[in-house]
Amino acid sequence: MVSVLQNVAIACADAYELARFWSGVTGRPLHPNDRPGDRETQVLLAEGPVLYFNQVPEAKTIKNRIHLCLRPETSRDQEVDRLLGLGATFVADHRNPDGSGWAILADPEGNEFCVLRSESDRARKTSGAGSLRCPSVLPS
Repeated sequence: MVSVLQNVAIACADAYELARFWSGVTGRPLHPNDRPGDRETQVLLAEGPVLYFNQVPEAKTIKNRIHLCLRPETSRDQEVDRLLGLGATFVADHRNPDGSGWAILADPEGNEFCVLRSESDRARKTSGAGSLRCPSVLPS
């Protein structure tokens, strides 16, 4: 027997607005019943678990213990620019001159996430070296 991952839960101050941000990030819709002011909302991902947003009274105060790592369909740098336009903030730059590395951004409530190289970025790198794993985020 095994367990199936149902959702990734994200505690937040404004469930609907944060879900709207992540809907823009992923290009996936909110649950059709979700409305402004709802204390629980979901972003319905194409595959796998949903992103579940649960409104809580306390603010985020420390480093995320779990974070999301995104592999964009476009280049990493284009995706970073797009996400900044959606309301993300830039936290740290771990991009290297050889094209490897990642960027750390935060969503509108300060939850850090990584933007990794796209598959096309990885294909351009001649050595093929570099971790496929999502890196850890830096302390806040």
